[in-house]
Amino acid sequence: MFIGHFAAAFAAKALAPRLSLGTGFLAAQFLDLLWPTLLLLGLETVRIAPGATAVTPLVFEHYPISHSLLATLGWSAALGVAYGLLRRDLRGAWVVAVLVLSHWLLDAVVHAPDLPLAPGGSARIGLGLWESLPATLALEAALFAAAVAVYARTTQARDGFGRWGLAALVALLCFIYAGNLFGGPPPGVTAIAWVGQAQWLLVAFGYAVDAHRQPCAAPTGRPSPA
Repeated sequence: MFIGHFAAAFAAKALAPRLSLGTGFLAAQFLDLLWPTLLLLGLETVRIAPGATAVTPLVFEHYPISHSLLATLGWSAALGVAYGLLRRDLRGAWVVAVLVLSHWLLDAVVHAPDLPLAPGGSARIGLGLWESLPATLALEAALFAAAVAVYARTTQARDGFGRWGLAALVALLCFIYAGNLFGGPPPGVTAIAWVGQAQWLLVAFGYAVDAHRQPCAAPTGRPSPA
């Protein structure tokens, strides 16, 4: 799952207008932003096995800190509370917490049964949609298209960057997604970790685009003059 996670952040703008798209990206992708650092530190492990699934050659062997359900609930609460204290936005805090949790829930749909319920536990979750490339593509593309449409309807550009920056961001995410699906396997685990760190640039791009857009004015309900 890649653009499906970003889809959650785009759609969240309708629920929490004060929440920046960049913060939404950070929350929805937080587990995958944390994971590369844990790989570099040797605290979590992944193996490259071409053909492991129809979608990804990665076999996620050990990632209880970033991707166990129990840890995710902890990260969800921590980020939600932190946002609420910093921004004094209760609605936004709840949305941030749900976005963090949404990452695990969406991963559970596509992953093989490798998502741990708790660190140290043996139970693993995963419905295995990655066994079908067409089904995975159909699900993620539909989620992403619908969510971008929601964001575009609930916000409006302040200037040209707000308009064309959004188009560029959407195009960039689609380009990265296509590369993930149809490109060759990564050269090594270290390369995976460093490329994963580059996702922080997408968070920054989200902040930049959202700074040049504003929530659409709510309808007043007054009849227009004749």
